[in-house]
Amino acid sequence: MLDLQKTVIEVLKKDERFVSQEWDLLKNLIRENTEKLDENLISLLLDNDKLRGVFFIKIKDCLVFDSSKFIRFINNKEFLPDSYTSFKNKIGLTNSKWDLINDNNDIVLSFPYKDCILAWGQDQEDVKRDEVFYNEILGSDDIDRLLDEKTFTNFKRISKDWENKLESFKRDNDGIIKDSLIIKGNNLLTLHSLESNFAWKLDLIYIDPPYNTWWNGDTFEYNNRFKHSSWLTFMKNRLDIAKKLLKKDGAMIVAIDKAEQVYLWVLLDEVFPEHESHCITIVHNPRWVQGTNFSYTHEFAFFIIPKGKKTVLNRKIDEEDIKIRWLRDNWGESERKDAKNCFYSIIADKKTLQVVGFWDVCPDSIHPQANVHDCDFVEIFPVDKEWIERKWRYARQSIEEVQDLLHVKIKNGAYDIDIWKDFWQYKTVWVDKKYDANEYGTKLIKSLVPWCKFSFPKSLWNVYDCIYAIVSKNKDARILDFFWGSGTTAHAVLELNKEDNWNRQFILAEQMDYVNSVTVPRVNQVIKNNWNGEFVYMELKKSNQNFIDKIQESKKSEELKKIYEEIKLSGFINYNVDIKAIDENISEFEKLSLENQKKFLVELLDKNMLYVNYSEIWDVNNKASDEEKMLNDEFYKVK
Repeated sequence: MLDLQKTVIEVLKKDERFVSQEWDLLKNLIRENTEKLDENLISLLLDNDKLRGVFFIKIKDCLVFDSSKFIRFINNKEFLPDSYTSFKNKIGLTNSKWDLINDNNDIVLSFPYKDCILAWGQDQEDVKRDEVFYNEILGSDDIDRLLDEKTFTNFKRISKDWENKLESFKRDNDGIIKDSLIIKGNNLLTLHSLESNFAWKLDLIYIDPPYNTWWNGDTFEYNNRFKHSSWLTFMKNRLDIAKKLLKKDGAMIVAIDKAEQVYLWVLLDEVFPEHESHCITIVHNPRWVQGTNFSYTHEFAFFIIPKGKKTVLNRKIDEEDIKIRWLRDNWGESERKDAKNCFYSIIADKKTLQVVGFWDVCPDSIHPQANVHDCDFVEIFPVDKEWIERKWRYARQSIEEVQDLLHVKIKNGAYDIDIWKDFWQYKTVWVDKKYDANEYGTKLIKSLVPWCKFSFPKSLWNVYDCIYAIVSKNKDARILDFFWGSGTTAHAVLELNKEDNWNRQFILAEQMDYVNSVTVPRVNQVIKNNWNGEFVYMELKKSNQNFIDKIQESKKSEELKKIYEEIKLSGFINYNVDIKAIDENISEFEKLSLENQKKFLVELLDKNMLYVNYSEIWDVNNKASDEEKMLNDEFYKVK
């Protein structure tokens, strides 16, 4: 076996496509080319006498390549045991030939495990611990039912006045669920479970993912300590499915800081090639964070919007900053002859002084007075007090777009019109005291949930302005956040609904334990304060995840041995685990450290079965209640 492995490695390394810069073989790339029956690969194997005898079958006078046998051989864990993907150690920009490059017009971001799923978990915030065992890379061959629709449980409808069992979901005229949702459970699996209801239905996705500010391990503190490669895998898994939920004219906003900003930008361009990406700087910490050479005061927000379309709306400004100017032009090139389509009358109500309409452009032969009256209305022309025919600043074809900004005034018996510009286009650098994460994040949350221990949550108005920029004119907008933290996104949506009395829908997905201790109480308190709103709360129904929770909480080896016995009785065990062999060598398990015992037990479990699949809700072993069956059938629209 070892001699055959050596021969295969020597032969494959003759093809530079299959060799990394460290001279390691790229297992996935070899497998992919085997499946494609790549001519060069087959020729290499065929030219070697030993390999020709092993991987080719003679039928009459022909040699037929046994691709299945060769794939089984290279998939064997003894052959390249650590190679999950075509990139092992390098992260960087590559061209289509997989060469790392410094500059090229056709680039993608390549990183280890890019074709894999990062199965991860977290249940606490601000706890510094290494949970390497709890973040596992699953190769494509290991993924079976991991991403199937999951079963939900613990349904509640929560409003300002009460919390009741959920009777049914509310739906709009198109049959889409219109309830705001707070879902506790792994966000990757939740996103896949939302697809049947919300595919291509969301107007905006706003996320504030882990910033990955530490790089000393494949885990994170909230969970904030991924290696670049794992973090990128973790993000790509979720961005790929999130994109399927977004309307084609929808937008996505991703908050981030310097640690992963440049990597994320390239990844976003790759996942959303048909969109524009704009990186906005937001000064969120005016007190700054001391660095070696610079003190940091800002973070970033990527706006991913459809190309060539006006998606980002104008921002509101404070009353004292409103710019007032004459609608009538009075300076250079301001006369009627300079722009004939800007000479027309504006109709105003005499009582209310409101602009109610516009007449067409005046023919050249008509020379009206400044004002033309009837009983209730007045026509106002751009004629000044010297009776010079001037022009309006807006052409007739565009004036209606700013009708709400026009203000009629009377001075010395003459009517005139001002335009009040109460908005500005968003700039790429946001500086405002309301973005201060301490004043309008930490202190604000503690006023709502005094026991909250979040160290540096987003300013409410930081998130509010991001959301306002996209959906302020959309009364039925659906907004998703699958890294919800303390619930700032829901709070911002509720504040926006309060202002215009609309009913935008928020959908939150997260698995942290503070969901019930911080997020739900915060959102509920905002609803009470605003006297408006409600949401549906539900959770993913756990299967193997129950064992992982127990393993994580265990403090002693004796507890872990009991959990192992429970796993044997009722857990879903990985197909390649030999329980009999483990039992025969249990003394070796007892010699492991507590951390490695935990890691070992987690590796026994089938990661495809962390939660109960909806397709198996009727299996008696999953103990789903009649209520759960009914509400899950309704959620997935099964009749």
